Amino acid sequence: MAASDEFRKYLKEGKVVEALTLALGEAIELEITTWVSSDEEQSYGAIGQPAPGSRMRTRINLVDGDIDNEVGSQFIGSGPYTELRDFHLQQVQEGRDIIKQNLESLQQMFVLLARTVERLPKPNRTNPALPSQQPPAY
Repeated sequence: MAASDEFRKYLKEGKVVEALTLALGEAIELEITTWVSSDEEQSYGAIGQPAPGSRMRTRINLVDGDIDNEVGSQFIGSGPYTELRDFHLQQVQEGRDIIKQNLESLQQMFVLLARTVERLPKPNRTNPALPSQQPPAY
């Protein structure tokens, strides 16, 4: 199940804390990879993954604020795919915009959660006995 589907499921079940925990866990890092697929085996490293020289990759860690960029040799200088650099940068910008929107949504959810918690009935402070310690009502 995709994280977004699991998030919606938690919300429908009223499991707000679990939904927010999942959302925060998924929102920690964004990775964007651009590569040109090829039939040539040599341009691929691990199964289905491009070799380092054949890809551009950007990782954004929201917790640490780190941004790591990797630009393969095929995308620089007179490499055959230099025109894809602008495309990759556009994807990174769109990713940042999505992160910003998601963080704004999380902020709104935290505000709603705080308001909901404030409206919950407060425990009776005048009688601190637990329900199991109170005499039965007849």
